[in-house]
Amino acid sequence: MLRTAILRSTAITARTAVRPIPSAAARRIAVAPAPRVSSFVPKMVAWKAVRCYASGGSLERDEVYERVLQVLSNKIDDPSNITEDTFFVDDLNLDSMDLVEMVMDIEEEFSIEIPDEDAERLFRINDAVNYVLDHAR
Repeated sequence: MLRTAILRSTAITARTAVRPIPSAAARRIAVAPAPRVSSFVPKMVAWKAVRCYASGGSLERDEVYERVLQVLSNKIDDPSNITEDTFFVDDLNLDSMDLVEMVMDIEEEFSIEIPDEDAERLFRINDAVNYVLDHAR
């Protein structure tokens, strides 16, 4: 039954697939040239995707320093005697877990990502401030 249906459909498509054009009028329609495009139609313009940003988004060193101190304020007891040359481990007695948390807090505060290799080179507050200034958007 299936074989019969397949053979019938093949025979029908073979008969209808090749059909001569019956008249000269039909031949003219078949080979008619494409309609001419008007010169008043605007041409397509390739637009590039460009993002425009407002200027003035840079951070000042004092602002970054204050925000880093704010991040450190929950890790240390007395933030009043901190300077830019204060060492995290030697002067503030931060352990490795505190340093990891501090780096994560700085990443969140400034919306940046600090790779582990770079985080291992942040010894002083000045290092953290310089890193943020170099990598902040």
